[in-house]
Amino acid sequence: MFAYTIRRLLQAIPILLVASFIAFWLASVSFDPVATKFAGRNPPVPRQTILLERHRMHMDEGFFTQYFGWLKNIVLHADFGPSIESSTINVRTTLLHAVTVTARLVTAALVISVVLAVLTGVISAYKQYTWFDYAMTFIGFLFLAMPAFWIATLLKQGAINFNEAFPSLNRPNGSGFIPTIYDRSTLPPADFGGQMLDYFLHLVLPTISLSLINYAGLSRFQRSSMLEVLNSDYVRLARAKGLRPRTVMVRHALRTALIPMTTATSLTIAVTLGGAVITETVFQWRGMGDFLVNAINNGDRFGVQGWLLLAGFIVVLGNIVADLLYGVLDPRIRYA
Repeated sequence: MFAYTIRRLLQAIPILLVASFIAFWLASVSFDPVATKFAGRNPPVPRQTILLERHRMHMDEGFFTQYFGWLKNIVLHADFGPSIESSTINVRTTLLHAVTVTARLVTAALVISVVLAVLTGVISAYKQYTWFDYAMTFIGFLFLAMPAFWIATLLKQGAINFNEAFPSLNRPNGSGFIPTIYDRSTLPPADFGGQMLDYFLHLVLPTISLSLINYAGLSRFQRSSMLEVLNSDYVRLARAKGLRPRTVMVRHALRTALIPMTTATSLTIAVTLGGAVITETVFQWRGMGDFLVNAINNGDRFGVQGWLLLAGFIVVLGNIVADLLYGVLDPRIRYA
């Protein structure tokens, strides 16, 4: 298993290199941070100031010189490039803060959506064509048809109406009983327990919104995978041997059905990051979504490059974790 893990980590290196080049190339041809920063100034900015700013951002160098210099700074110093706003800070400072905010949302949404999808998918397959199966199918397709921003907006407006209808339940810090904006209160509690509760309450609505988007597709996938396994020959043989239904479901059918589900979950990471951009915009979180939107609006090529590279790294890491889970679920893989 150790050799399999090392092999997968080494295979990820060329993928990340290709992803870094594509991210750098796309951002470099799409954005000019110096032109965006000094556009519309009256009186016009002196040419010497523009040249100095281009030099600070290494934009006066050749394309490949810029790329390899940017890549070297990331590998050696975790430096994603200079900030468009100030020479005293860099992209890493704001990007890593955004990652810590988004990590709470994405992790919670993935865990909840996967757990619910597995539970409902397995039960729907086991009780095929019952009222429960029809109800879960309807709910799944309903959420599949709903745009992410619409679900988030409905939840936010519903919480606002609830806070206005029951003002006696609102907390004294002014964020309401169900917070609708930001990842934490502007006046957080002083005690540790109160701060954790404040983080949790702010996490509820965005997590529900993002979880419903992922759950809809994953639950349908788990149902199909479980149905295929339940109709396989070895499961029928296990039943014919007189094994208990629970043993057949958990030890034989579910473990095999989770293998394709692991693939679907790893692919869902990219969808979750994309959904986080919309969800964070609706709930005004200062995470990776807000960071990307501001970077695009400001023409900040280093911010966009850093976001794309970090998102690619997260997706690749998720696929590596999925490959390791394959080895846990299927012993044949770990010895391949």
